[in-house]
Amino acid sequence: MCTNFCVKPEFVLQGVEQYVEKVAFVEAVTGKSVTYGDVVRDSKRLAKALVSLGLRKGQVMVVVLPNVAEYGIIALGIMSAGGVFSGANPTALVSEIKKQVEASGARGIITDSTNFEKVKTLGVPIIVLGEEKIEGAVNWRDLLEAGDKLGDNNKVEILQTDLCALPFSSGTTGLQKGVMLTHRSLIANLCSTLFSFRSEMIGQVVTLGLIPFFHIYGIVGICCATMKNKGKVVAMSRFDLRLFLNALIAHEVSFAPIVPPIILNLVKNPIVDEFDLSKLKLRSVMTAAAPLAPELLTAFEAKFPNVQVQEAYGLTEHSCITLTHGDPEKGQGIAKRNSVGFILPNLEVKFIDPDTGRSLPKNTSGEICVRSQCVMQGYFENKEETEKTIDEEGWLHTGDIGYIDDDGDIFIVDRIKELIKYKGFQVAPAELEAILLTHPSVEDVAVVPLPDEEAGEIPAACVVINPKAKEKEEDILNFVAANVANYKKIRAVYFVESIPKSLSGKIMRRVLRDKILSIKRK
Repeated sequence: MCTNFCVKPEFVLQGVEQYVEKVAFVEAVTGKSVTYGDVVRDSKRLAKALVSLGLRKGQVMVVVLPNVAEYGIIALGIMSAGGVFSGANPTALVSEIKKQVEASGARGIITDSTNFEKVKTLGVPIIVLGEEKIEGAVNWRDLLEAGDKLGDNNKVEILQTDLCALPFSSGTTGLQKGVMLTHRSLIANLCSTLFSFRSEMIGQVVTLGLIPFFHIYGIVGICCATMKNKGKVVAMSRFDLRLFLNALIAHEVSFAPIVPPIILNLVKNPIVDEFDLSKLKLRSVMTAAAPLAPELLTAFEAKFPNVQVQEAYGLTEHSCITLTHGDPEKGQGIAKRNSVGFILPNLEVKFIDPDTGRSLPKNTSGEICVRSQCVMQGYFENKEETEKTIDEEGWLHTGDIGYIDDDGDIFIVDRIKELIKYKGFQVAPAELEAILLTHPSVEDVAVVPLPDEEAGEIPAACVVINPKAKEKEEDILNFVAANVANYKKIRAVYFVESIPKSLSGKIMRRVLRDKILSIKRK
């Protein structure tokens, strides 16, 4: 039972004694690995060392690292010390990392020699991973050796209600905020999402660790979920299609959580044809972060017929995965195509009219609201935004629009803040993008709202066109018009070289919109 284990590290490492020699993490490119024995030993050594350095319960350590083999050790070590893990994007600007360090009141940073220059002036102690000793920083190996010599006299009492993670999220309203997650909320999320995991699969699953580990999906959905089931994580710090396919084949990856742009690459990029796909051991991929166009799913299934595609839905404020698929071999079935699954155990979900707050019946689109022990405590030192997001009855308002059908399968339509209001009608960008991706000359696309004096807003398409294509703007407009109602038509087309996306795969619509508006002003 989940309640027998008070804190996240104990829960994740339950039953580890049988697996101490088994590899827990391996870096796809370098081959560097750590075993479960290493994870247990070094997370304890790190916890004792951090406490001896003055880290107190509830204080934050910011981790500025790519996906490395030691990442699980670091996260569990911080939590075991009573500290709060806060992952930061290693590719972020110094000013962005500084904001996170200051906003969280961080007491220290764990990084590597590559990123040391970014953080050395931020005014907090720095621990540097690796063998290299850098002036002004604590060396990782020295720290672990010091922790090894310390007793357990300073062991911290940790409660399930204590904070253990502070990821930063744009949330439902745009600006970055610290999301307060407790040991209980992360354990509850793992209990819900892993409910269908079969006992005979323990120790068998090889998971691709490409989603950034500083992201909630990376640290909880990949690192902690895999450690809980004693599988192996194959860590990759960046996406390169050849490296990606090599990793899948060489490490016999069976489960790959990825984002829709990678699916698009696998379907359309000729590099894939360089590889013998019969060597793949891949059984399933899971996509989240952005809707997967139905036609793209069909094309992927045709190219990879033995790979099951699961679409999931989750958010940082709910500790990671919120809706997902079951295990068909255990009789739970798989949800319909393009559904993000069904309501997981121990969760309540409702759909409301965003304007009135009224609960809506099945097959009616509304804002998704969720209530469970997975819900965050709130946004760090931001009561106003917390109250906008979690109501008095404990419902987390996600800002996403979706519906549940008669069979209990849930479908995501779009985000409230991304819906385009054309003459009072709501137009979902994701729907138009899915249509445009069926055009043989369209390689990638994003639909954004542009201000319009008469309509309020109009849908505009930013299109990455095949270099050999002959289509012009009018051809694209007509293609969409033939497939949608009049109010959903694309009203403008802009040909672009690429579509900017976040590391989690979400289209950065605001960047595109601002770029178009700046060009129009000229």
